[in-house]
Amino acid sequence: MHSCCVKVDGMRTTLSIDDSLPGSAKSRASERHLSLGRYVEEVIRRDLATAAPALKHVSLPASGSGGFRPGINPGSNASLFAALDDRPHVE
Repeated sequence: MHSCCVKVDGMRTTLSIDDSLPGSAKSRASERHLSLGRYVEEVIRRDLATAAPALKHVSLPASGSGGFRPGINPGSNASLFAALDDRPHVE
């Protein structure tokens, strides 16, 4: 793992980078006649310019009055697993 320091908002931040990346990035930068720093800047800018897909709100249908069946304790994994297995719950 490689570590390097960058300044963000006037504060130094250490980034840990997988060992396989610096050599590959240096080669790619050289192919494009860029310094490693300039290449990394361009890659980050390109990624930040790509809009993240908007999250879609999903409504799930409910049946009955809602909530848990009587006898199921939502705070107990054993109770929830027993309900999934349709076995009677034993404390």
